[in-house]
Amino acid sequence: MARTIAKDHDDKREAILKGAARLFADEGYGRASMAQVAQACGISKANIYHYYNSKEALLFDILDAHLSGLRDQIAGLRHVSDDPERQLRTITREILVAYKGREAEHGVQLNAIRALPGDQQAVLIAYQRDLVAEVRDRLARLAPPALAADRSAMRALTMSYFAMVNWHFQWDDQADEAGRADYAEMICDLLLGGMPQVGR
Repeated sequence: MARTIAKDHDDKREAILKGAARLFADEGYGRASMAQVAQACGISKANIYHYYNSKEALLFDILDAHLSGLRDQIAGLRHVSDDPERQLRTITREILVAYKGREAEHGVQLNAIRALPGDQQAVLIAYQRDLVAEVRDRLARLAPPALAADRSAMRALTMSYFAMVNWHFQWDDQADEAGRADYAEMICDLLLGGMPQVGR
């Protein structure tokens, strides 16, 4: 007879993902064990294997949920204007606000993605590329023509944007929504103000 799924299965799975992400962020993915995951989540080691058969599967699920959710959120934005600057500011604010409460998942993404096999990395990198494309498109529409035509410079500009966005949690992880919105404006002001000077 097939095993029935408990009514709270999804809630427990979400709790495991959150607890494991925090453990992996604090201890490092390589040093953390499944026994420690179970302890951090307040369940038995046997029970953790009911949900995940390996630490690798757990890591992939953490990152898949985090990155696919973020990609879908940003790609699904309904912009109220065709103005690329307004869209860029909205995207930047939404990313920073979305990271609130997900600092552990974000830290694991930055530090542990390479621990996964290549095929799983490819899935996660595809989410990242979709997100990068959302930003690069707006930056290209806002850049001076010579800069927009320079693929290397545009890549550096786009990656500089994500460096500012992605490492914000390292120094201001307690920022509230208003603080994150203010920082989003600062990032856009810096990039938009500096682009005319690039490649002069």
